[in-house]
Amino acid sequence: MPLMKIDMIKGRTEEDIKKILDISYKVMLESFDAPEGDRYQLVSQHEAYEMQILDTGLGISRTSEILVFSLISRPRTTNQKELFYSSLVSELHDKMNIRKEDIMINISINADEDWSFFGGRAQFLTGEL
Repeated sequence: MPLMKIDMIKGRTEEDIKKILDISYKVMLESFDAPEGDRYQLVSQHEAYEMQILDTGLGISRTSEILVFSLISRPRTTNQKELFYSSLVSELHDKMNIRKEDIMINISINADEDWSFFGGRAQFLTGEL
């Protein structure tokens, strides 16, 4: 049950944003073996000056097409994470021509007790999920 947040610079079309959401959802389902309908995605659009995403000394350049994916998720295996990273970058590059250098991904791990979907209850702990 990852919560996927995607930060980007303003200017993409509604169609392109929907395509990014659909591609990233499909890749997440396949990489994490998540159930269909497990879809929690948020897009935040920023002015160009509000995003400073440098190369951390890796010698790459970024463009205004930068996408930053931040996932909050249950624990995943190293293989699942690596599959997600490589599949997401490949799919976005192949289907939308987004430069591989313009896709940054991070995953933060939490536990079942860290989620309440509604009603002030922890549904994973109560057995509702």
